[in-house]
Amino acid sequence: MERWVYGSLWLLFAGSLLLRLSRSQLLLTRALLHLGLLVLLQYLCQVCLPLPLGATLTAAGCLALGRVAQRRRLPVAGKAIFITGCDSGFGKQAARHLDSMGFKVFASVLDLESAGAKELRQCCSPSLTLLQMDLTKAEDIREAHQLVQPQTASTGLWGLVNNAGFDDTIADAELSPLCKFRTCMDVNFFGTLELTKALLPLLRSARGRIVTVSSPAGDMPYPCLAAYGASKAALTLLMDTFRSELEPWGVKVSVILPGYFKTGTSCNPAYWHEKKEQLLASLPADLLQAYGEEYIHEINKQFVKFMKTANEDLSLVVNSITDALISARPAARYYPGAGMRLVYFIHHYLPSVIRDLFLKAFFINQKLPRALQPTQQNGLKHE
Repeated sequence: MERWVYGSLWLLFAGSLLLRLSRSQLLLTRALLHLGLLVLLQYLCQVCLPLPLGATLTAAGCLALGRVAQRRRLPVAGKAIFITGCDSGFGKQAARHLDSMGFKVFASVLDLESAGAKELRQCCSPSLTLLQMDLTKAEDIREAHQLVQPQTASTGLWGLVNNAGFDDTIADAELSPLCKFRTCMDVNFFGTLELTKALLPLLRSARGRIVTVSSPAGDMPYPCLAAYGASKAALTLLMDTFRSELEPWGVKVSVILPGYFKTGTSCNPAYWHEKKEQLLASLPADLLQAYGEEYIHEINKQFVKFMKTANEDLSLVVNSITDALISARPAARYYPGAGMRLVYFIHHYLPSVIRDLFLKAFFINQKLPRALQPTQQNGLKHE
């Protein structure tokens, strides 16, 4: 009898736990902790208490640990948000969504006459403010601050959404020109850092939020994304540092680590073909000979094929941004996108050799460079 009672409770809890994991954007760590606590609870109840009382306490533990916590949401009225990179993709969709919720939105774009800027003018309320800003230009950041400061002086700035990002190189680190590393760092890291520091007094005044769109490529060695990944790794660490340092000020900091979504030019084959040709033209002759043109062509082909599978529905990322802005207790990290829980489980819990093989299997699997191919090595030996 005792075995059947506790077995039934375990079956119910396991079902609720699986449902929770299927909906969660978090890693398994918390779920495993809950499982361990419940095992301990059941053991103590079984050893120390009669069956009715022990079963009751175990059932209460299942309900307490298995339920999905409902996040308390904060009011939107009177809150101002600054979002970067609103020409397209996550930034444009987030600006529209937050404006529809009643936020006062400042949306930065690279070009005030871009299609995305025109769409925001047409679809959003008059309270949305568009401004031109290039994160690599200090004067643009100063002008953005001068625009926002007087309009938020009394309330402070509730949220900064660091969304703008840049990448135009898909190649091995050795093949990626140094200038590409610098450009990625200038936009993705230094530009974001400079803007965040400029707006921090307003954010501290409101005890607000910083939400930054980073990338899993900043946590894991995705093949052929060295320049982009290095800049995102620096950005993620910076935001984790801000999260710790700004806690006494009441400012909460979250990082969004999205899966594979169709944004801007990321899924445009013509764009990546042009960048590939520019890369080929810029490489030194000896380096091009060692790797071979066919090596670079194959990388480009695999990347374009992979991005065709990217998700067109950006709502998962927009919902994560929104939760980080208005949840009373936002998560430090969000993982929107199909398969991201599996990717991070492999990254955190399995050996690095398995992680590397996994990344190559579903992203880019480089072939052997020309100089390492058996025919080339044999030819060198004969010479």
